[in-house]
Order: sequence, then C-alpha cells, then structure tokens
Amino acid sequence: MIKRMNKRILLTAAAALFSANSFAEVTRHALPNNNPFPISRAVEVTPDTTLIFHAGMTPGPVNPDAEKGSREYYGDTETQALSVFKRLEDSFKDLGVDFGDVVKMQVFMVGDPTMDGKMDFGGFMKAYTKYFGTKEQPNKPSRSAFQIAGLAGGPNMLIEIEVVLAKPE
Repeated sequence: MIKRMNKRILLTAAAALFSANSFAEVTRHALPNNNPFPISRAVEVTPDTTLIFHAGMTPGPVNPDAEKGSREYYGDTETQALSVFKRLEDSFKDLGVDFGDVVKMQVFMVGDPTMDGKMDFGGFMKAYTKYFGTKEQPNKPSRSAFQIAGLAGGPNMLIEIEVVLAKPE
C-alpha cells in the first residue's frame, strides 16, 4: 500500500513537472520612467530555458544586378536592416522560434558615407520598429548598438545583427 502511494506521488509529481508551462520563462524589464523607446532595460530567463546564440547576419543584395558591393547592391541602412531581419526570420523558422523569442540583440553599424561617416541609427530604427514593440509582436529585447569601422562584406555593407533567443520548450 505504501509503495503504491509513493508510486502515485512520484507519478503525480512527474506529471506536474512535465505539464508545467512549456514556454520559455522570460521576464522583460521596461525602461525607467515609462520611457517609450522600444527596448527592454533587462531580460531575465529561467535556468531551464534553452538559449540560442544566433550568429551575426548581414544583408543580402537589394539589387543583385548592381556592381557587387556597391551602394546600389546593398541599399541604405534601413534597406539593409530590413534585409537582415528577413534573413533572421527565415533562419528562425528553421529553429522553431520567432522575433518574440529574441531576448538580446547586438547591432553593428558602419558609418554611412552619405551621412558624413556617422551610423544611420534612424534608418535602423525604422526597420527595427516593424519587428519589435508592435501590437502584433510586443516583446522587446535588451539591445546594444555600436558604430564600427567596417564589416567583412566591404565598405557599403552597413549593418550586422546578432541575437540571443530564449526557445520555448
């Protein structure tokens, strides 16, 4: 009788563990003072969450008929960022995740020659806000953005984005 009770207790406990919320436990901390900027101040994930460290992605050509590596080939920062987000979206489908699972983002931008060598943060944000902090996808990652000297793709490649995702189980 005691063995049966212990077995039932163990089976009930195991069932409770396996039927627990199957989504990643993520807590997103908003910026202070109701700041509307579309990032999180910090993001917490539970120890049992699967994290995916996604390699940096660069843009594909916007005009493959243009001279390879030219401004016309890649487009401006906004166009390149949209290309990167599309490439990330395609990769996410293979991994079983989506933009709502992104918990950390690092953005590397090269200074735009048409902007006196300064990064086009505004152009990046136009693309970013189509994917994060929207009614359809309200989650916002913690994020850093940097201006760097260059990317391996050449002088007119202006952006690379890498992300960390918390994968639902």
